[in-house]
Amino acid sequence: MLRRAALLRLRLFRHTVNAPERLIVAPTDLRVVDPHVAEEILTGRFPLAGRMLETGGKSPFTFSLPSRSFALRLHSFGWLRHMRAKKSDFHSNVARAIVNSWLSIHGGRIEGIAWEIDVTAQRVIAWLSHSPVVLQNADRGFYRRFLRSLAFQVRFLRRMAKYAPPGETRFRLRVALAMASIAMPARASALRKAAEALDQEFDSQILPDGGHISRNPRVGLELLLDLLPLRQTYINLGHDLPQKLISGIDRMYPALRFFRHQDGDLALFNGATSTLATELISLLRYDETAGDPFKAMPHSRYQRLAAGRTVVIADTGLPPSGALSRTAHAGCLSFEMSSGRHRFIVNSGSPKFAGSRYVEIARTTAAHSTVTLNDTSSSRFSTSDFVSHIIVEAVKTVNVDRALADDGRDVIRASHDGYLRAFGALHERELTLNATGSIMTGCDRLVVSEERKSDGELQAVARFHAHPSINLKQMDRESVLMTAPDGESWLFSSPGNTVQISEDVFFADASGICGSDQMEISFSYPERPEIRWFLSRRS
Repeated sequence: MLRRAALLRLRLFRHTVNAPERLIVAPTDLRVVDPHVAEEILTGRFPLAGRMLETGGKSPFTFSLPSRSFALRLHSFGWLRHMRAKKSDFHSNVARAIVNSWLSIHGGRIEGIAWEIDVTAQRVIAWLSHSPVVLQNADRGFYRRFLRSLAFQVRFLRRMAKYAPPGETRFRLRVALAMASIAMPARASALRKAAEALDQEFDSQILPDGGHISRNPRVGLELLLDLLPLRQTYINLGHDLPQKLISGIDRMYPALRFFRHQDGDLALFNGATSTLATELISLLRYDETAGDPFKAMPHSRYQRLAAGRTVVIADTGLPPSGALSRTAHAGCLSFEMSSGRHRFIVNSGSPKFAGSRYVEIARTTAAHSTVTLNDTSSSRFSTSDFVSHIIVEAVKTVNVDRALADDGRDVIRASHDGYLRAFGALHERELTLNATGSIMTGCDRLVVSEERKSDGELQAVARFHAHPSINLKQMDRESVLMTAPDGESWLFSSPGNTVQISEDVFFADASGICGSDQMEISFSYPERPEIRWFLSRRS
């Protein structure tokens, strides 16, 4: 009710917004520019969110859009960065015409996808960052109209801040408001309030180890892509920086390195999807905290084993609670392994552009390299749209022990109680990596409580999802050879057990959802409550 009243007030008094006379600065956008996308847009073709819209030169906002993901990308205007590929009048004229059509069709209607809080925050950042492209040779009428809309969108974000969902959306809103406070003429009090509000988000969302409270490795990357230009803009204009901006960024960088695999991509936990290597490299250029990644992130609750050319990253934490769990995955005790230039074992990741059904499948335990018991996820999700598919039955306890064995192996021992309530069983997992990084071992065990031991059989499946680039070849009943495109190979084996290759789906490929393979080991309680498995480098 309060949000509705705030929106009504905004609609009634939108014409009282005073447009600033000018923009002071255009913050830099660190995201990758693709000249091909610009050329497509110039010819009336919009390649966004894995779909293509042909407009024949008309405004894209007059068409029925192909998907919600497409609409989000279109209305957020991040695609404007591609129009910087050539600083020509033609590029600017087309960009300005599209912005002008948005102003005519959606600028006065505060409703729908165009005015979702996160979309509006992204649009404000994009319009500020790419204003030189949009405003090049613009007439005074458009210039004033553009600035008036920007000023109103900033007012909208200020009024909607209290209703923004916790997490990345609220953080991005605060970044947009801080950016607007220095890129547009503003009172000193407005600059101070925007900086203080941004500081509060660092305190509430960035954990002491640099991870984000969502436990999604990619959120840190997305936020840094906006925070770094913001920091530099403060410095360039000689403003006092928000107190937490520099220290917050310095905390986030080690977390980014922690989740980085040998091939340069980020680990796929809790909603993470594909990462452009060029974006990650562009961020790491500004990393002033460079050093070896941590062995563990104690607040984000992840563990990392690294030796030689091999990296293993494991999820040993609880899912976030409440609204923050809307994007969390049921992947407790899952792991990913990379070696050389390739990821060998991964989680299935989250799709960038697919429908909600695929997103929900990607969240299940079966989509992760861990153990599923009785075809049930370790954390369960609400099926109600009203509560946004939050986790309603979560893992409550994860115990972790880290040790160095006498023979030099780095050892992680962990257990979780996600199956205790429903089935009376704990899942225990041990992961080790030898000192040279050539042998990884694992053990998965079901520990059943005394009162549930007579309740019947429990069926478990340990899944190991292979990256789509990895070829799997069955060597014998107990072993599979995993081979990368450059010839590096690892032998996966589980003595005394059947290792089965089955078809799989990888949700986090840069080109969209694609096919892949997985290895499965079935075991059960009480017949065989424990399995051991090994990964050894062959070449």
